[in-house]
Formats: sequence, C-alpha cells, structure tokens
Amino acid sequence: MPIHHRLRRVALLCSLILIAVPAPAQAAYPSKPVTLVVGYPPSGSADLTARTVAAELGNKLGVPVLVENLSGAGGTIGAQKVASAAADGYTLLVGGNNELVINGLVTRKPKYGIGDFSAIGLIASQPLVLVASPGAGVRNLAEFTRKVAQNPGKFSYGSSGVGTSLHLAGELVKEQGQLFMTHIPYRGVAPLVHDLVGRNLEYGMFVLSSSLPHIRSGKLIALGTTEARRSASTPDIPALAESPQYRAVDIGTWFALMAPAKLPKPVFDKLKKALGDSLQSPEFRKKLEANGSSIAAAGTDTDQFLAAELAKYRKIVESARIEE
Repeated sequence: MPIHHRLRRVALLCSLILIAVPAPAQAAYPSKPVTLVVGYPPSGSADLTARTVAAELGNKLGVPVLVENLSGAGGTIGAQKVASAAADGYTLLVGGNNELVINGLVTRKPKYGIGDFSAIGLIASQPLVLVASPGAGVRNLAEFTRKVAQNPGKFSYGSSGVGTSLHLAGELVKEQGQLFMTHIPYRGVAPLVHDLVGRNLEYGMFVLSSSLPHIRSGKLIALGTTEARRSASTPDIPALAESPQYRAVDIGTWFALMAPAKLPKPVFDKLKKALGDSLQSPEFRKKLEANGSSIAAAGTDTDQFLAAELAKYRKIVESARIEE
C-alpha cells in the first residue's frame, strides 16, 4: 500500500477516535468563589448591603462570595471593572443609582453604560433626607420653604458631590419649591456633617441611615424624607411629598445586583433565584431594615425600574443643567 494511503488511513482513524471521546464536561456554575464588587469604602450603606448580600448568596450558591471594595469616582471604578469582566457569573456588582444611572447622564464621555450589565435584581432602597443645621433657624419644612423663598440666593445646601443622587435630590427640591439655593459639593459625608453641626452651612441632603445618629442626637434637624411615603424605620419624619408643594418629590438611593452583559441564561437564572431566596431570609431583612432600608418587592421588573430611573434623572439633570 502506498505510503500516502497509509497516512490517510491513520488520519481517518485518529479523527474517528477524537469524535468518539466525549469532550470534558463544563463544571456546573458556580465551581469556585464569586467576587462581589462594591464601589465604595467599608462601613457605608453600600458596603453593608454588599456584605449582607454576599453572606446570603454564599449560602444559596454553596461557594464563598467575597466582597471587594474598589472605591473611587463615586462608585464608577468598581462598576467599570464589572462591566468589562468576563460574563461568567464570577464577578458581580452591588451597584446604586450614582454609578449605574446618573454617571452616564452627567459625564461627558462615560466609560460604560447601563447596557454593559445584566440586571440580576433589585436588593433594597432607602430614602434621602433634607436636614437643617440648628443654626438655620427653622424647625420644619414650611419654615424652611418660607425662609429660603424670602431670601433668594442667601442660603446653601450641601451634598456628597456633584452628580450624585443627593445633589439631584437637592435640585429637585429647589425646582418643586421654586427656591434659589447654592449647591456646595463635599468630599463625603463627614465634612458635610462637620459644617452643618458647626453652623457653617444651613442645609444638607443625606442618605437617611448616615444622618440618623445626628438627627436622633439633635445635632441636625430633619425636614423631610424624599420618597413618596414615610420610611417605616422613621415614621416620625414626614415625607416631603406630604406637602402639596413637594408632592412630585420621590427620589432615593437603591442597590441592585448586576453582572456583566451577555451573562449565559443558566447562570443568570441561578443568580436571580439565589437573590430572590436571599431577599426572603428573615435575617437578611432584619439587617437591612435596621439600617433604614426597604427590601425590594418580589417580582419587580429590574429592567423597567432602571429605565424609569434613567428617565427621571435625565429630566432633573437637563432641568438643572448638571454636568461634571
């Protein structure tokens, strides 16, 4: 038999053997630890939410879920890492409105967009709260509105930075109340509290949980929370929307579990079920509700929610002409 016929026969036999041997099966997800990125430093509301979620997801998935604090640029550094990660379910994000929605509206050249993520589901939300310094000379929302309206441009309010949900909430209050105040951006909550308590600033906008100790101690005066209804954790603080002048104020901070876009459906479904089961855990609910959060309602369509938030914030940004 000619040599080339023999070689052809050997090649054919090798190919038949390769076809007969099954390819190694892919390991079922998850087969190794999962990283949960949070774009803020430890001890804040985002970090607390992420660590509470990580513990529950770890129990449901059967693997460790490790929290990585990758803080900076208002949460966008952590979000960018997840947006560009492999879509395999091993790198996830606990993200909020600042980095997921607002960043794309106020940044000239955003490095990622909401389309770069798969939305697993909402976790929880929390209202913001408008506060007054004891030196402002007001005790409630009516007094605040009257005093600021009568002195346009005289007073200022602070937030944790330009283009944050706190800043946008302040601009919404100004618009609804037809008020003229100057926005003062701060690098975080601590210096904002310092200036309010020290009577160097009249008003401020906070996430409810970060201001509660100062409200309870009497160092700050709560004028109203920013969601449509009073928070269950602070029924003694009225919602701004209870006043007819501010009835359109319905804004807060929220957190969602996100993965890179194009996540395989079996992985997406497993993560969605694990999150849904976690939200029903009494221990999970207890921890987050103690921090002033409301757990996301079962069956919420996360994509629709994000689209509605995007439309709401776009309107505020365009009206106030906010740009970083």
